[in-house]
Amino acid sequence: MAALLIAGAVAHVVRPEFYVAMIPSFIPPSLANLLAALAELVVGVAILVPRFRFWGGLGFALLMIAFLPLHIWDLVRADPVMGSASAAFVRLLLQLILIYAGWWIYQSYKK
Repeated sequence: MAALLIAGAVAHVVRPEFYVAMIPSFIPPSLANLLAALAELVVGVAILVPRFRFWGGLGFALLMIAFLPLHIWDLVRADPVMGSASAAFVRLLLQLILIYAGWWIYQSYKK
């Protein structure tokens, strides 16, 4: 999970155009990509470090919750970024699983 987050952070910087279609028009794309990259990097590193894994799990769950409206919005769009309504629905289900995974990490390392 940490590796996916860190890879996602790098992708936000290296290929920001990939994410532009998912960013609502009222948010500047460069700012959204920078903030998402920073958040994903911090949470990914926190999950890697046992001392901070508790916070990383909580941060991951909260980050996935923060991204949830974007995936709901994509599902109801006429032309989903994910390619089709079916793919957007699967991505939404995956997002719910990721929220649970972050919560599980948080609960597992809670002191």
